Amino acid sequence: MRVSVVIPVYNEADVIAECLKSLSEQRYGDFEIILVDDGSTDNTLSECQMSNVKCQIFKQKHKGAGAARNFGARHAKGEILVFVDADMTFEPDFIEKLVNPIIKGKTKGTFSKEEYVENWDNIWARCWNINQGWPDEKRHPKDYPDEDKVFRAILKSEFDKTGGFIPGGYTDDYSLYEKLGYKSEAAPEAKYYHKNPESLPAVFRQAIWVGKRPYKLGYLGYLVALVRTSFPISLAVGLAKSIVNLQPTFVLFKAVYDFGVFWGILSYVVYGKGSK
Repeated sequence: MRVSVVIPVYNEADVIAECLKSLSEQRYGDFEIILVDDGSTDNTLSECQMSNVKCQIFKQKHKGAGAARNFGARHAKGEILVFVDADMTFEPDFIEKLVNPIIKGKTKGTFSKEEYVENWDNIWARCWNINQGWPDEKRHPKDYPDEDKVFRAILKSEFDKTGGFIPGGYTDDYSLYEKLGYKSEAAPEAKYYHKNPESLPAVFRQAIWVGKRPYKLGYLGYLVALVRTSFPISLAVGLAKSIVNLQPTFVLFKAVYDFGVFWGILSYVVYGKGSK
């Protein structure tokens, strides 16, 4: 079955070439790469062209990752869609392992629990794991279930039934599950690597995106989230986790992260936009 790999990119000049090179080394025989530039203002497109990796490149105004994935899927010729991010790299058999359960008819969509932190030597990347409650070097909690709301690969026929992702910021990945009513299944041994934010400005930007989304219970949910990310709470949690994890810099990380989420919530409430 032919596979279409869709990559949304927004100001990813520092990572996209490595991602494309990794995809070009995949052992899976029949796949295309579709890259959707979501209004980048840096030299992302130049980096893509200089990589010499064959891919289709499309452009759109900045609308967020969900809208970019939808745009790419509309141009896909594959029977299976694979959605990845620009800051990911992959083992040579990643696509093969990821889509194998779909090809064998065992499921209609998959994800992988074999997701590792690529930049573990970076202090802020390690702090990101502490904040998320993930084990060292991995991007999933221990004993993670074999089903997930996020689809890393899905039959295009199933994707088309949904009309695509609902662009909504951090949680737009879940919208296929919400429309389909079933979860993706874990694809064994589909190993890949994903960078955590590795500077405080990057942490802040990512945290804003995390905050810019709908919350359960409406305005009450927003209020609870604002309280949880307020400076006194942030400082207390940051100090406690920095002691438990023997990581003094986590206090600063937590303050920056929570302020970003706080700002993202206010931005979403006022402007109602979830674009990254």
